[in-house]
Amino acid sequence: MTDTSIPRADESLDEEGVAPAAAEDDTEAEETEEGPREKKAAGESELFRQSEIAADYVEGLLDILDYDGDIDELVSGGRPVVEVVGGRLQNLVGQRGATLEALQELARLAVFRQTGSPSRLLLDVGGYRANRRKELAAVAKNAVEKVKEYGEPVRLEPMSAFERKCVHDVVNAMSGVESESEGVEPNRRIVVRPAD
Repeated sequence: MTDTSIPRADESLDEEGVAPAAAEDDTEAEETEEGPREKKAAGESELFRQSEIAADYVEGLLDILDYDGDIDELVSGGRPVVEVVGGRLQNLVGQRGATLEALQELARLAVFRQTGSPSRLLLDVGGYRANRRKELAAVAKNAVEKVKEYGEPVRLEPMSAFERKCVHDVVNAMSGVESESEGVEPNRRIVVRPAD
């Protein structure tokens, strides 16, 4: 079984629970004799390796729990992804995805222990995240409509980092409004307001 003790971190984490260096762009300039060139800090093969490590960890967990599920490892949107599909997996999602968030953090720690680098791994079980994204898009659009209609800020209910990012993405794609997070976990929430 993979050792998942919590690594010591000297940096604060961003809204997705990732150290800032890991959340920044994957490229950095490297000076060569021919001049500057772009170097991938985490290439596709390294990201796929991270998803394989996490998938092995999740597979071991499913075996311990005696749950059946098919596990897919992939790279999507520049980050490693592990998807688990099958019946009887709702307990791995938990209420409003709380268990899923905890499992994702454990899988990220498993990757960290083997690679020594923080991971932006995204874990999904039973398509929960894809379905939740659709719901959150509707919540964000509704909040934007209220802000545009009344000209007053709208405070949404507390959300996880994943949920807040989904809402921010939708709001930021619309004109005339902006969003920001306020508060402290677990009560951190988004405020949608008219753009300055």
